[in-house]
Amino acid sequence: MQNILSYVLFSPLVGIVLLFFINKEKQIWIKAIGIATSVVTFALSLLVYFAFDAANTQLQFVEQLPWISGLDISYFVGVDGFSILLVVLTTFLTPLALIASWESITDRLKEYVVFMLLLEVGMLGVFLAFDLFLFYVFWEAMLIPMYFIIGIWGGKDKIYAAVKFFIYTMAGSLLMLIAILWLGYYASTLPGGYFTTNLQKLYAIAPSIPMNIQIWMFLAFALSFAIKVPLFPFHTWLPDAHVQAPTAGSVILAGVLLKMGTYGLIRFCLPLFPQASFQFTPLMAVLSVIGIIYGALVAMVQTDIKKLVAYSSVSHMGFIVLGIFSMTEEGMQGAIIQMVNHGLSTGALFLLVGMIYDRRHTREISNFGGLARTVPIFSTIFMIVTFSSIGLPGLNGFVGEFLILLGSFGSQFLNSPVYTAFAATGVVFSAVYMLWMCQRVFFGKVTHAENESLIDLGKREIGLLLPVLLFIVWIGVYPSTFMRQTAPQSKKIVIQMQNAKSGVTQMPGLSAK
Repeated sequence: MQNILSYVLFSPLVGIVLLFFINKEKQIWIKAIGIATSVVTFALSLLVYFAFDAANTQLQFVEQLPWISGLDISYFVGVDGFSILLVVLTTFLTPLALIASWESITDRLKEYVVFMLLLEVGMLGVFLAFDLFLFYVFWEAMLIPMYFIIGIWGGKDKIYAAVKFFIYTMAGSLLMLIAILWLGYYASTLPGGYFTTNLQKLYAIAPSIPMNIQIWMFLAFALSFAIKVPLFPFHTWLPDAHVQAPTAGSVILAGVLLKMGTYGLIRFCLPLFPQASFQFTPLMAVLSVIGIIYGALVAMVQTDIKKLVAYSSVSHMGFIVLGIFSMTEEGMQGAIIQMVNHGLSTGALFLLVGMIYDRRHTREISNFGGLARTVPIFSTIFMIVTFSSIGLPGLNGFVGEFLILLGSFGSQFLNSPVYTAFAATGVVFSAVYMLWMCQRVFFGKVTHAENESLIDLGKREIGLLLPVLLFIVWIGVYPSTFMRQTAPQSKKIVIQMQNAKSGVTQMPGLSAK
């Protein structure tokens, strides 16, 4: 298993190199190479998953090579309980997104597959990097392929959506870069210190950071992550990006990119700036609850199915942030598993919306009706995923939402059940807007003649959705299969936050280079 993380991280680049030798007219070969490369990456990530020791809360499969030695910047990658599921989720959704593009993307296909594989490298790098400078490189590199995927293969307002996505994310990222540079400089001011971006070394000196500085550092990191989540009121780029992106872009955007924001809150904001995190916990909880309710209410009045699903993401991601800042084992566990759940359920919804759009070339709810009779397989799968999204017991969404509500209710950091009470209304609202949409689309009379002649899902499309349905049911029925990978790490950070709250900290210091 030596260097296995590098194989996972850079294996998509092998596919990109192979594509350079393929004529752009040979579309079957281009598709096959793209899908095969992403499947190999998924297989390699499974090797990491099955070899991962959940009981060990230390970094595993660590690889560290000097990069900029004078500044103690290195190629430093590893995996732990917070990142293992997100790595597998990324490698799982990427081949599905490419398969979903089999018929819908024909123009400039070679470039499209290259950008999708580059995007996978960037996303994996974010979850594997344990050097802040390396993390920032992957964080920014990921923006470029997604910008082009939206801007070239998106809808009629694709340029507007792509530019808005890029500007929002870049603005927050620049603040994070300033904070990273300051952290490295602060390390150099300590006795025997030196500039470093090594995350584990920065964890060690975090308790010594003055409170006034912690506040500014927390804000710089949290703003960047809040935009990516997106947390209210930084969400306005998301509906445009989702609606204009091609189906595969929407799947990756909802399934993985949004999770980079919540992952960043857990990985950086809480352990690096614990005292500032305590101070901003009420604000983050309030914004989370507003996002839950606001996203649900706005979704309720949408006439476009894809835009409805996009606003539902704002609501669901609010739950995850609330779970993180509950700082309880249940809330943290719920947040992590809900990241996976949202990636599966919302990713599947975007796949299904793309499939019906390819047949009807419209996403307006009013243009549908009675689809349950004309396309019964599509309708059945859509309803199962809908139940998953609204948190029906027995499916994956229920597990995450229940744990988040349980953790936030008993949190000594939130110290009020009011957050939980208001957040719970989001569960009710999600049932309202999703079931109301399904009632208008799938039941009642067939309102348009075009719906009578719709073709049901084919074998490729069913095969594409079945793995997602498998995990939706699996996590809902037996979640411990996956949650045991994250439980020790969740417990560890909760204990760290409790110790920080009570003033129990280790003496700050830097290890030798």
